[in-house]
Amino acid sequence: MVYLTLFTTAFLAATLLPAFSEGLFAALILQGYGLFWLWLAATTGNTLGSVVNGIIGRQVDRFKDRRWFPASEQQLERARARFNRYGQWSLLFGWLPVIGDPLTLIGGVMRVPWFNFVVLVAIGKGARYAVVAWLVVSASG
Repeated sequence: MVYLTLFTTAFLAATLLPAFSEGLFAALILQGYGLFWLWLAATTGNTLGSVVNGIIGRQVDRFKDRRWFPASEQQLERARARFNRYGQWSLLFGWLPVIGDPLTLIGGVMRVPWFNFVVLVAIGKGARYAVVAWLVVSASG
């Protein structure tokens, strides 16, 4: 149940919804739960949450002309241009606060092949949780 809770929290944290998984991840490490399984649950949940962003991004063209759509055509073009400058490798930074979720959304808009999308996002997110785990374990001595 603990691993499912972490998975769900990490999943929600990767979508455009406000949630934070690092605190729960750190607390569970300190409580002695299996480090590898915690890392796997958090990384998998967070990566799949970003896949949801990518799916939403792939649907943008269907809705961009609607009144309620939150971005103008100019904003979309600027985002596409920035993404094209750095390319799909920028998905390695999908874990960053503030820009990570929009990055994965734009990765969907740009139709990055799913294999590349998932692998790059998973590497970035897995590395982030590994660093958090290392910091927690190091600090707890």
